[in-house]
Amino acid sequence: MFHEDLNSKIMYIGWSSISKSHHQRVSSTPRDMEPSQGNTKTPSFPDSTIPVDSDGRATVFRPFSLSSPHSRAFHLAWLSLFSCFFSTFSIPPLVPVISSDLNLSASTVSTAGIASFAGSIFSRLAMGPLCDLIGPRTSSAILSFLTAPVILSASLVSSPRSFILVRFFVGFSLANFVANQYWMSSMFSGNVIGLANGVSAGWANVGAGISQLLMPLIYATIAEFSPRSIAWRVSFVFPAIFQVTTAVLVLLYGQDTPNGNRKNSNQNKIINPEEEVLVVQGEEGRSSFVEILIGGLGNYRAWILALLYGYSYGVELTTDNVIAGYFYERFGVNLEAAGTIAASFGISNIASRPAGGMISDALGKRFGMRGRLWGLWVVQSVAGLLCVLLGRVNSLWKSIAVMWVFSVFVQAASGLVFGVVPFVSTRSLGVVAGITGSGGTVGAVVTQFLLFSGDGVRKQKSISLMGLMTFVFSLSVTSIYFPQWGGMCCGPSEEEDLSRRLLVEDEEEDDKVTSGRLNPVC
Repeated sequence: MFHEDLNSKIMYIGWSSISKSHHQRVSSTPRDMEPSQGNTKTPSFPDSTIPVDSDGRATVFRPFSLSSPHSRAFHLAWLSLFSCFFSTFSIPPLVPVISSDLNLSASTVSTAGIASFAGSIFSRLAMGPLCDLIGPRTSSAILSFLTAPVILSASLVSSPRSFILVRFFVGFSLANFVANQYWMSSMFSGNVIGLANGVSAGWANVGAGISQLLMPLIYATIAEFSPRSIAWRVSFVFPAIFQVTTAVLVLLYGQDTPNGNRKNSNQNKIINPEEEVLVVQGEEGRSSFVEILIGGLGNYRAWILALLYGYSYGVELTTDNVIAGYFYERFGVNLEAAGTIAASFGISNIASRPAGGMISDALGKRFGMRGRLWGLWVVQSVAGLLCVLLGRVNSLWKSIAVMWVFSVFVQAASGLVFGVVPFVSTRSLGVVAGITGSGGTVGAVVTQFLLFSGDGVRKQKSISLMGLMTFVFSLSVTSIYFPQWGGMCCGPSEEEDLSRRLLVEDEEEDDKVTSGRLNPVC
C-alpha cells in the first residue's frame, strides 16, 4: 500500500508539472496533425553550427555542408552505403562475360541473383539490433570490412556453385542500409527526417546504377591489355578497395550521435521529437536489449511497412538485377548500351528517392500522419501501373522512357516508406528499420523466384506481373493506424489524450507502465 500511495503521489506531481508546462502547446496542436518542430535548443550545444532540437539533432538539412557532425555523418553514411551498392551490383553487368567463361546456365544466373538478395535478408535483420547495441558508425564499418574480401573473391570464381556463394555473401553488405537510416534518425529531427533518410539512401542507391555503367568500362579497359577471362576477374579489385576505403573514413571521421560516439554518449535512445511525449526513466537506466527486440518484433506496423518496402525497394532491386539483360535480349542492344540503360534506372535515385522523403515531410506538416500514408499509397500505386506498362511496350525508346518514369515513382515510394518508419517506435527504431529493410530484400527474393527464375522466362510478362503485385500490395497501407495520429481513413482515437501519450505501447494495449518509467506510445 505504501508503494502504491507513493507511486500515485509521484504520478500526480509529475502530471501537474507536465500539465502546466505543456498545456498551451498541446491544446494548440490539432489532434490529427503531427506536432510541429518549431522549438529548438541551442544552449546545450554551444558548438553547433546549425539549428538543433533539445536532443542536439539538426532541424535543418544541409547536404552540401561539412561544418557539423550531422552533415559529416550524412556524407559518410551515404558514401559507405554507395560503396556497398556498387560492390553488390558490380557482378550483374558482367554476367554475359562471366557466363560465357564459366558456362553458366540461365537458371544458375537467376539463382545467384536470388542468393544475393537472400544474403541481405539475414544481415539486415541482425543490423537493426546491432545498431541499437553498438551504434550505426561501428556497425557500418564492421560490415564493410567483412564483406570487402567477399567481392574480391569474385575474381577467384571457377564454378556455378562458387558464383552463387559469392553473390550470396556479397549481398550481406546491403545491410549497411539499416545503419544508414538509423544514423540519419540519430542526427536529424523529425521535421526533416524524411528528407534526410531519402537523400542519404537515394544518393547511396545511385551506386547500383554507377556500377552498371562503370564495370563494363573497367572490364573493357583491362581487356585491352589482357585476355577476357582475366579482365573480368581483375575488374573486381576496384569495388573491394572502394569499400574498404569508405569503412576507414567512417571510423575516422564519423560519430554515432550529436553527443559523440555511442560508448561516450549519455543519450540512451533516440527520442522522436514529433511524438511530443515525455520519457521518464527509472534507476535501472535504458531499456534492455530484449525489451527493445520484443518491442520492435511485436509492432504490426513494422511488418506492414516491410511488405510495402518489399514492393517498392524490392521491385527496384529486382529491376536492377534484370533490366540490363531485358534490354540486351529483347531489343538486341550491345553489352555497353544495355549497361548504360540499366545505369540510368539506378542513377535516378539521386533525385527520386529524396523527392519521396520531401513529399512525406511536406504532407506530414500539412496533413499529419494521414498525409504521409496517403502520399505513400498514391506514389506506390502509380509505380505499379507504370511497371505493368513497361512490360507491354514493344518499342526500344518507348520502353526506355517508361522505365525512366517508373524509376522515379518506385524509388520515391521507397523514400515515402522510410518517411513513416521513424514514427513507428522510438525504443526499437533499429529493430523496426531492420524489419522494414529486410522486407525490401524479401520482396526482391520472392519476386525474382516467382517471376524471373528458371529457363525460358518471358521477362516482359514477368515485369508486368511484378507491377500488378506492386499495385495490389500497396493497399496494405490502409491497415496502418496510430492512436495519436490516426490512419489513412480515420482520425486519432477519441480516447487518446495527453495522459495516454505518456504511456508505453504494449503488444496488446497502448497504455501500460512498465519498469517504473513512462515511455512514448510509439
